[in-house]
Amino acid sequence: MSSCLLRFITALLLCAVSATAADTVDWWESATLYQTYPRSFMDSDGDGIGDLNGITSRLAFLKEIGVTATWISPIYDSPMADMGYDVSNYTKIYPVFGTMEDFDAMLAKAHELDLKLILDFVPNHSSDECEWFQKSILREDGYDDWYVWDDGKIDPETGERSPPSNWRATFGGSAWTWVEERQQYYLHQFLAKQPDFNFTNPAVRERMKDVMKFWLDRGVDGFRMDATNFLVEKRFENGTFPDEPEGGIDPNGNTKFPNQIYTVDLWEDTEIIYEWREFLDEYQRLNGGDTRVMIIEAYSNVTVLSGYISNGTNVGGQMPMNFNFVSLNENSTAETVETQVNAWMDVIWAKHKMANWVANNHDNSRLPTRMGESKVDAMTMIIHGLPGTSVTYYGEEIGMPDYAAACSGDPCNFRDPERTPMQWNGSKNAGFSTGNTTWLPVNPNYPFLNVQVQRGVARSSLQIFKGMTALKKTLAFKAFKEDGGFSYGALSKQVFQVVRTAIDREEYRVLANLGNQIEYFDGLVNKTMEYVLLNSYSPHRYGDKLDLNGRIYLMPYEAVVLRWTA
Repeated sequence: MSSCLLRFITALLLCAVSATAADTVDWWESATLYQTYPRSFMDSDGDGIGDLNGITSRLAFLKEIGVTATWISPIYDSPMADMGYDVSNYTKIYPVFGTMEDFDAMLAKAHELDLKLILDFVPNHSSDECEWFQKSILREDGYDDWYVWDDGKIDPETGERSPPSNWRATFGGSAWTWVEERQQYYLHQFLAKQPDFNFTNPAVRERMKDVMKFWLDRGVDGFRMDATNFLVEKRFENGTFPDEPEGGIDPNGNTKFPNQIYTVDLWEDTEIIYEWREFLDEYQRLNGGDTRVMIIEAYSNVTVLSGYISNGTNVGGQMPMNFNFVSLNENSTAETVETQVNAWMDVIWAKHKMANWVANNHDNSRLPTRMGESKVDAMTMIIHGLPGTSVTYYGEEIGMPDYAAACSGDPCNFRDPERTPMQWNGSKNAGFSTGNTTWLPVNPNYPFLNVQVQRGVARSSLQIFKGMTALKKTLAFKAFKEDGGFSYGALSKQVFQVVRTAIDREEYRVLANLGNQIEYFDGLVNKTMEYVLLNSYSPHRYGDKLDLNGRIYLMPYEAVVLRWTA
């Protein structure tokens, strides 16, 4: 990072500590949240699989790049049929990741560095190897209806048995599997090895809170709740399950997935989220400390997500994840970005004054692969420039793309290309592991695309990321309520602008050209502003001045941040 930029950021951070109404913003409202995928982040023991001690060894890096909190994908004991989203024991660490002592050491180190730690929580289903499910198969007292069981349908003419309904699992096939020992079907909305809990059973709901308390007592700062829009399913009064409406035929002549009106996004899901929020708030009231945050994962429309936050009487999750940017691709323009931002802001921000921005995660292709590597830094400026919480998937800060060859195994997990090992340096296995092999192959681009290289390049993706997270700590970027404001929008088909202001004190403008042509504008505003952050496509220098009342040029893929102070 250049000395000029470093002095600038230091000055901004000093400015940010002044007492203003922005200080009332809770820690999560203008945070940088970082998703750590344990298997791929850092391997400490040379077995080729990332682990807790590996995460601990790299927490200082998260502090260095301005992260507020890290969300860690599941680390619970699991047979790993779905990479940890099939939990066999909710209060035990998967041995390959380490021990509970390793977890406690990781948490202590995070808090020493003033980093929050958020656990991925999987409430909708367990593993079929979970003790609770095995007891439910045997109808042991207290566990008989912990899961969703049904006798199925009997054909009166043939006597043949069939599943209770036509419900389909998200990963394909029937959502019902027969268990000979119990002589019933169980529901699984994902893999057959992931049986759904019965959330109409109060004992299940209480056990989930017991599990949360176990981790809260250890000191975690909140939870990312997985697949919350699948928690409850519709039943008729007689206990049977209705068929979903058929989805019809697509243009290629294939049968569409049934319309999920009885298995997804039911109001009862929202009531459970309110119940969890009440539990977390009560825990904080009794134990003190900062807000224990609840992040909601649901690929649902904004009306449903709005209900997850509040219905005007009850409150729920602080942050239902906004996946609008996950749909961006190589054909997306600044106008596309504006449409996706509006889709969130017109409902969620207008009603709740909450926003978050997610462009990558462990279930979706990485943004450089979808949009093109030339747009990575521009999108970093946009994502961190918009009000609210920015969510970063490990490796996003250096612009890691997918590695298609990672999906060459048998069987191949179609999500492996976006889960390859973190690229730390140019040494063996990109510095991720000292082992002879890694659980997924390292992208061969690692000798020139890694943290170590980008630390030494003034306008690298890493330096752009660090510059934006520093800006998020300033007054103008935090003051989006009483004493500040923002605006955003497409200035042209390819140029997106974000304006952040602390009234009468400072203003920042992000200008990002997502196109491959030179763009120019005349007379944006009667102000002279200073270039304070520049990507590698910009011909300007830090400290240069720009009169926004005159003609403004942006080179292809150029992205900049401008600053004005009173």
